[in-house]
Amino acid sequence: MPRRYTPKRYPTLPDGKYNNVLVSMIISRMMRGGKKSTAMRVLYTALDIVAEKSKREPISVLEQAIFNVSPTVEVKPRRVGGSTYQVPVDVSKERGEGLAIRWILASSDSRSGKSMAEKLSSEVLDAAAGQGASVKKKDETHRMAEANRAFAHYRW
Repeated sequence: MPRRYTPKRYPTLPDGKYNNVLVSMIISRMMRGGKKSTAMRVLYTALDIVAEKSKREPISVLEQAIFNVSPTVEVKPRRVGGSTYQVPVDVSKERGEGLAIRWILASSDSRSGKSMAEKLSSEVLDAAAGQGASVKKKDETHRMAEANRAFAHYRW
């Protein structure tokens, strides 16, 4: 990993159906083995189920879910004098969104249900309501950062 040079970030292009960058980020994260069309079909089906169940715009429900799951602090290991401390660090907006997307996809994958679209739609609805496994993961991360607040002076 280079210490000084940071490579330039390329902008994420919006998806075709909703013209939304967040949707294309989720499609890219849930794609396996390069099967983008399968990931798109699953996500669009899940968003249709979300719209049907919540009677609201599916993109607003998805954005609310991402906002509810995005962490503001996380812990990173920092080695000081032979021992490793878990140091709480603030999370940027981009990293928070990325973590939220990953957590929602992982918790929906581990759910029991019929299809991935149904599991994903249930997790998005739960996350938008402030409950579910992904929100629990965020709360757990915040609790860990709060517990290790004493090591905040080791921040780099």
